[in-house]
Amino acid sequence: MERLLVLWIEPLSIEAPDGSTLRVTQALLDALNLLCPFSEAVRLGLFALPMRAPSRFYGGDDVVLDAVRRCVRDVAQTSVKLGVGEGLFSAELAARHELVLPTGASAAFRRAQPLEVLARRDLTTTCQRLGLRTVGAFADLDAARVAERFDLDALTRQRVARGELPELEGQRDARLARRLAQLRGEDGDFDEQLGFFGQRGAGDLRADAAALRVRQRLGDEAVAVATLRGGRTPDERGALMPWGAPVSAHLEAAPWPGQLGAPSPATTLTHPVEVQLRDARGAPIVLGVRGLLSAPPATLAFSNTLRREITWFAGPWPLVERWWSLHRRRALVQLVLTSGEAFLLSCEERRWWLVGIYD
Repeated sequence: MERLLVLWIEPLSIEAPDGSTLRVTQALLDALNLLCPFSEAVRLGLFALPMRAPSRFYGGDDVVLDAVRRCVRDVAQTSVKLGVGEGLFSAELAARHELVLPTGASAAFRRAQPLEVLARRDLTTTCQRLGLRTVGAFADLDAARVAERFDLDALTRQRVARGELPELEGQRDARLARRLAQLRGEDGDFDEQLGFFGQRGAGDLRADAAALRVRQRLGDEAVAVATLRGGRTPDERGALMPWGAPVSAHLEAAPWPGQLGAPSPATTLTHPVEVQLRDARGAPIVLGVRGLLSAPPATLAFSNTLRREITWFAGPWPLVERWWSLHRRRALVQLVLTSGEAFLLSCEERRWWLVGIYD
């Protein structure tokens, strides 16, 4: 689980009616991104950034903590509570206690916390009547017994208590990213699509119940859903994650130089198909050392007998990755055929591969 540095700034947790809170939050987030480009505003007054990379870059945890304190003092003119822990849930608790937990110490710290930190009153009351008063005691309960007495939300909180999930559902303010984007003048869609009256439909609830039963029988990894992650090519960005795992409320903001722009292929091939790209004379097209094609593409050949004429192409877009170790060199090309089909091709080691199909 990722080790996070969390900032708790209580004066920024209460929004001022004049909009100053959002403006200071945006200014502070921009300043933190200069220290670490993966910084994020979790909700008003709460910020988080990964600890490992900045600590290695600046020369230790203490240097990073001092830099963050100066940043908050310069931008927000206020004090800050800092905490470091594994996962957002433990790291926020550590920030409120102003603790820097060493690697591996978050589990014991989390288990020692009172049940109230799970932020569910009926769960806390029922467990206290049974003599269970800590997060660890609740985590040790059999999941089947928790499911009998409570609901899916309680099971999710138990997974957080056990350290299987890094954060509570609802721990992030999903609307804050959109509000900050609007403040910057950007137009982004960050909201979940809900029903007409803002609720989830009955079909969604039935699907959740069915997925829960399957997961209880076959394990946590038995039910997976599609999601997007960081990457340069469409096949790298698509991923499957376990159903019920929390999804970050902010869009993937890491810099990915050379990332293929929109639109992305509707279908990416798990096993790319080798093809041949030829010019108007029928000669094979090769990718030069400077990332240029030897000639304009004219024909796409799937085999000796199956060939298609090309009416339009775009690219190539060279990708040189991990030059310090593997030195992988690729290039992407988009094609439109006379039949109206649109393909995404990848060239690697002087061979062409069909990797994506557009609708």
